[in-house]
Amino acid sequence: MNKGISSIPINLRVYSPHVLNLTLIDLPGITKVPVGDQPPDIEYQIREMIMQFITRENCLILAVTPANTDLANSDALKLAKEVDPQGLRTIGVITKLDLMDEGTDARDVLENKLLPLRRGYVGVVNRSQKDIDGKKDIKAAMLAERKFFLSHPAYRHIADRMGTPHLQKVLNQQLTNHIRDTLPNFRNKLQGQLLSIEHEVEAYKNFKPEDPTRKTKALLQMVQQFAVDFEKRIEGSGDQVDTLELSGGAKINRIFHERFPFEIVKMEFNEKELRREISYAIKNIHGIRTGLFTPDMAFEAIVKKQIVKLKGPSLKSVDLVIQELINTVKKCTKKLANFPRLCEETERIVANHIREREGKTKDQVLLLIDIQVSYINTNHEDFIGFANAQQRSSQVHKKNTIGNQGTNLPPSRQIVIRKGWLTISNIGIMKGGSKGYWFVLTAESLSWYKDDEEKEKKYMLPLDNLKVRDVEKSFMSSKHIFALFNTEQRNVYKDYRFLELACDSQEDVDSWKASLLRAGVYPDKSLTESDENGQAENFSMDPQLERQVETIRNLVDSYMSIINKCIRDLIPKTIMHLMINNVKDFINSELLAQLYSSEDQNTLMEESAEQAQRRDEMLRMYQALKEALVIIGDINTATTFTPAPPPVDDSWIQHSRRSPPPSPTTQRRPTLSAPLARPTAGRGPAPAIPSPGPHSGAPPVPFRPGPLPPFPSASDALGAPPQVPSRPTRAPPSVPRFGAMKDEAAEP
Repeated sequence: MNKGISSIPINLRVYSPHVLNLTLIDLPGITKVPVGDQPPDIEYQIREMIMQFITRENCLILAVTPANTDLANSDALKLAKEVDPQGLRTIGVITKLDLMDEGTDARDVLENKLLPLRRGYVGVVNRSQKDIDGKKDIKAAMLAERKFFLSHPAYRHIADRMGTPHLQKVLNQQLTNHIRDTLPNFRNKLQGQLLSIEHEVEAYKNFKPEDPTRKTKALLQMVQQFAVDFEKRIEGSGDQVDTLELSGGAKINRIFHERFPFEIVKMEFNEKELRREISYAIKNIHGIRTGLFTPDMAFEAIVKKQIVKLKGPSLKSVDLVIQELINTVKKCTKKLANFPRLCEETERIVANHIREREGKTKDQVLLLIDIQVSYINTNHEDFIGFANAQQRSSQVHKKNTIGNQGTNLPPSRQIVIRKGWLTISNIGIMKGGSKGYWFVLTAESLSWYKDDEEKEKKYMLPLDNLKVRDVEKSFMSSKHIFALFNTEQRNVYKDYRFLELACDSQEDVDSWKASLLRAGVYPDKSLTESDENGQAENFSMDPQLERQVETIRNLVDSYMSIINKCIRDLIPKTIMHLMINNVKDFINSELLAQLYSSEDQNTLMEESAEQAQRRDEMLRMYQALKEALVIIGDINTATTFTPAPPPVDDSWIQHSRRSPPPSPTTQRRPTLSAPLARPTAGRGPAPAIPSPGPHSGAPPVPFRPGPLPPFPSASDALGAPPQVPSRPTRAPPSVPRFGAMKDEAAEP
């Protein structure tokens, strides 16, 4: 209430045909001693407030200094120099030219010869306190200002570059320059925003609420787009490729060629259980008699039992494909989220159709397996037969005796199955573990290198007698781990029984397991085997029975490899035909008809309130951006540019603050000594963004305790002369218009 300040601005808009489009921020002068309600740190607060505004690059600084004070001690120029060292944004304004002592003038300052600034100075004469009290209007004040400059002998030659109207013109030209300078960046920013929303707005451009066929067209377009998106996600597409996650088709491919084969092998190879079943089958077929020959019925019984076990992995693959199809449908319906009811109905209809196809597909899968069970074709060209089975048994025995030395391998065993980065997690950092290595898997060994250049090999691990098993993920680790171990209880790597390898995701673990299966490293059945060990203790085989078991084991192995190849080939084809292709055909041909029959079209195409609001906002923003770009183009071609004046030597500002020269007027006007250290707030604009000069006049605000006398008239000797007196007898120099200086302007 009493000379306090606030950083919250008071906004005043002046509408007039006689003013230019400028914004003035009238900042308070710097107060050294607090008065009234001002806090003790008033100087710091005012400085921070001023700096808050003048540090902005789009701000022009009016450094206002009274003519009757020492210009070298101007706080306004000092602050402007701090934030604008190049002087590109600073314009000096000299006020109270009519209050200077007789015989003195500010000619050298206004001509930018004494204490120069890059953009020079503009002199103004504002209304005095007496004029304000006498209700002198702005127009009369500007006429009086014009008369003063034309009649004064020191200023008449530069009168066209003095006064409030010229200051307005200069500031408006600088505003124009600033707009031209910032137009390229601003245009790029607007074009970037336009491109970012153009794709979304494309769907709204044809929106016509009054068109009765709009909902029909929209429904057709939505269903067609849904069908296209679904097919692209399943079949793959070169455009709009997702680089963050696998699409539905890619995940189904992994199910067909990695997950399904892995499940088959994991189910199939349980050696101890299989041998025990074969021995039981042989003994049960012989019954009370002692058989001399290996019975065919034992082979057929074991094979049929092994074939039936394929039903589990086959049905599981169908379930996995169904889940991926449903997930793909949900992702495709995200584009229908603008119409909640349509999105819900589409998901329901397609999901129901997928469930219908699930039953038929599973029936067909089971039928394929039952067909294989119904007839055991021992005349198959790939089947080894009884004689070859016995021969293979002897070869396997010799191989186990000699062992694998890993040398002179045939080319088929040296083919690389997989390469990739893995982390050895169960070995300490000091021993070379807990960091990534480049692993290379072949049909015979697993090697790892320092990096993917494969120059520095760390180790080569033979795959003989190795198996793989899962390792529980630690709550402290984000890695997924699996382990390799030796079935003969030997160390796998140096002193370690297990080699734990870590991947970033479970998908990578499954993929490595599938690759290891191709190399002959099968999943562990430790739990099942531990249960079997107790039963095997009470079971023994004589040498003849052992030979018969080995023979049938080889026959079963040969025949099951044939069946596995057939099943691994037929199951994906069956799922593709009866499930995936059928769902695609259903979406393309029948989805639209079922949508029409399910609900009323108006109900289906009711858009959410959020979507209607967003559409309106996006369309408004799109139009605004386009109009803004058109306006910028017009401004860019219609405006003229005034180049910045050359730099001047303004080091006097910093130098004068260290050792300010004495002012000859300090003895005459002791009551006005305060303006020597700061710009006066009452007679002109403070360092600010420029504004039309006619509105800058205001009553003076005292900044020192104690009463101040009223502003005297121009006849009183208020002002201090400049540091260098004028030379009225000299011919007026030819000074160019503001913004174009001669070289001599830089001389002190």
